[in-house]
Amino acid sequence: MIKSMTGYGKGEAASEQGAFTVEIRSVNHRYGEISVRMPRSFFALESQVRSLSAARLKRGKIDISIQWEEPQTGDKTPSIDYAAAREYHTAFSALGAELGLSEEPSLALILSQKGVLKEAGPLEEHDPDDLWPLLEKALTQAVSAIDSMRAREGQTLHSDLSERRSRVATLVGRIGGRAPAVVLEYRQKLKTRLEQLMESAAIDESRLAQEVALLADRSDITEELVRLQSHFNQFDEALRLAEPVGRKLDFLMQEMNREINTIGSKSSDSEITELVVDIKAEMEKMREQIQNIE
Repeated sequence: MIKSMTGYGKGEAASEQGAFTVEIRSVNHRYGEISVRMPRSFFALESQVRSLSAARLKRGKIDISIQWEEPQTGDKTPSIDYAAAREYHTAFSALGAELGLSEEPSLALILSQKGVLKEAGPLEEHDPDDLWPLLEKALTQAVSAIDSMRAREGQTLHSDLSERRSRVATLVGRIGGRAPAVVLEYRQKLKTRLEQLMESAAIDESRLAQEVALLADRSDITEELVRLQSHFNQFDEALRLAEPVGRKLDFLMQEMNREINTIGSKSSDSEITELVVDIKAEMEKMREQIQNIE
């Protein structure tokens, strides 16, 4: 079953260590391109994030956003390095005495110095590898969610493409049925015109047959019709595959369009020309849909 390249998925996982929230968005892209945004402290896990995602999301521009939240419980009280504070106080007091200043160094001045006041930071205490199972759980949920969404949209695309392919095949069948009559009509029109030009003179039937044969040869579309049927069969087969087939379908559409253009160039019949125009309009809609297939 084909899949769309557009989708969204979200996953969450929490423990006493904290909580991960993973969001994945994807849009159309010629290749598979994954970008990851995550806290700097977890950069060591980026390759694992990419590998897990790429195993199921084969194609599209895929944006992965990872958020980490510290647990609500725990000691969040900032700590003070008293030894550093005393050293700053001593240094500032000595400087004040040297400069003849009477006031003592303020508490705010001492606390503002680097290393005196330390905010609690449990995140730095965590080893990223220890948190990978938790992140993996959230990421797997998000990947499964977006993959399911892409599959549902793929079902809609599958139905639409199947219907349009059937309409194209029907129109091509009408061209195939019309082609023999074109030669017969040409023969009759040519004969009528010659009779009008030559009036009472006899028509050279052999010459007439040669002209008709030349037209039949120039306008023969048998090969194009056979190749189109082969492309139709390959198209149907690709729609049934479980692997990504977007590129294959795009290639088949190019080949089908080439055959239709050749048929249009070979024929001077107005009915066939109209059918070719209708087919190309339908195939353009198919091509647009295929651009969204993984």
